Amino acid sequence: MSNNTIQLVVLDMAGTTVADGGLVLRAFDVAATAAGIDTEGPQRDNARKYVLDTMGQSKITVFRALLSDEDRAQEANRAFESAYETLIDEVDIAPIAGAAEAITKLRGAGVKVALTTGFSRTTQDRLLSALGWRDIADLTLAPADAGRGRPYPDMVLTALLRLRADAVDRVAVLGDTTSDIATGLAAGARIVAGALTGAHDEAQLRTAGATHVVPSVVEFAELVLADHT
Repeated sequence: MSNNTIQLVVLDMAGTTVADGGLVLRAFDVAATAAGIDTEGPQRDNARKYVLDTMGQSKITVFRALLSDEDRAQEANRAFESAYETLIDEVDIAPIAGAAEAITKLRGAGVKVALTTGFSRTTQDRLLSALGWRDIADLTLAPADAGRGRPYPDMVLTALLRLRADAVDRVAVLGDTTSDIATGLAAGARIVAGALTGAHDEAQLRTAGATHVVPSVVEFAELVLADHT
């Protein structure tokens, strides 16, 4: 086994390990209306584009940037969380094909797994329950559990500390957005990979600095485990 063997992988949820049927944008539309953003026209179009561009970031951070008013941002965030939790019951939430098996394979090889999100802890727990994933990972983290959400390194570094990885170069990060890539790079992870199952395409992920781009979490697990053979 290599001295550089990955000890910890930090996986994003929606778009990376979970297919949520476009719930983020649907919940955003509810939240934007609650915050007083016009339902049609340039303001709403620009807001939707910003949400797509910043997909993966903590939602309260996104609303603060869009609304420039803390009260309105908090109102929008509450509406978003409420809408997402309600919509979970209306859409078939499912793992990305092979995700559960990939996570199980990683843990079976002795690699610790942390699942992270830009959602609140309450919404993350609701999503984990809907999937039957409450015990699938060694650790689950929402932004409030770590300090700051993406693109800051806090969740990756918190996972490293809690799961006792030896160093940042023993960590691999996977996500489907440029925010995930920024987080992994800021944390100093050795592998910072983009998955082509979510919001951003290969060009966006590579431009953001991804060390690898893989079709899905399945191939990412194979990449990580190559050092374990």
